[in-house]
Amino acid sequence: MNLLSGFLSNESAFGRLMTRVGIIIAVNILFALCTVPIITIGEGYAAMYYAFMRCLRGDGVINPFIEYMKGFKENFLQATIVWGMGLFLCGFLYVEYSWCSQFGGIFLYLRYGLLALGIVVIILTIYIFPVMAAFKGNLKKLFGNVIYFAFKKPLYLVTILFFNIFPLVLTYSEPQNFPVYGFIWVTCGFGLVGMLTSYLLLQEFKPYLPMVDACGDIIENPEDEAYWQDGDLSGITKSEKEILEEMKKLGM
Repeated sequence: MNLLSGFLSNESAFGRLMTRVGIIIAVNILFALCTVPIITIGEGYAAMYYAFMRCLRGDGVINPFIEYMKGFKENFLQATIVWGMGLFLCGFLYVEYSWCSQFGGIFLYLRYGLLALGIVVIILTIYIFPVMAAFKGNLKKLFGNVIYFAFKKPLYLVTILFFNIFPLVLTYSEPQNFPVYGFIWVTCGFGLVGMLTSYLLLQEFKPYLPMVDACGDIIENPEDEAYWQDGDLSGITKSEKEILEEMKKLGM
């Protein structure tokens, strides 16, 4: 009996896993509900990454509703602007690509340039919302951070693009299985992709983020080393001076 209760307790590995799964499902459902109007998809993504980063930087136990809505409100204006810009650029590139395909001749070669621009827009769109959730600043600084982190490690970039794009391509390439895929997306699909993306990006973000306690709250007294989380120190090989210099370049 003691063995079973220990296995099912919140402190056990199984309990922590189930807590994390519950947070993913809850945030995913909130994302699905808040993004029914297409214009709010940007805010939904920013809120989702905000909640997951709070979860990953703390002890893993958060109130998903509170954290999601907090991220939604804090990033509402910037996320709306960014999402609107992304939709406009995607629409513009699609129209230009269609025209070039119809005209033929030299215009066919222009399609390659449009495809390259489309890839850049996709990368910026995928990265901007987690960057927005982690850092504060105007859009110019946020896009500067996106370019820095996106191209700092190409392997991370390829991995994040794969997990953000391949599931969507798979979904629409098998219309006969669309009901199954639709159920997965509504219950946990977006959340799984968001949690994985948050985990990968946090490895790069941590040296530039303020210290947090076990609850994920920013520490007001950073001189107290007891507040450092073990996870925040892993993989940091740069000196404090180097980190500060890079932060200045990023406008932080």
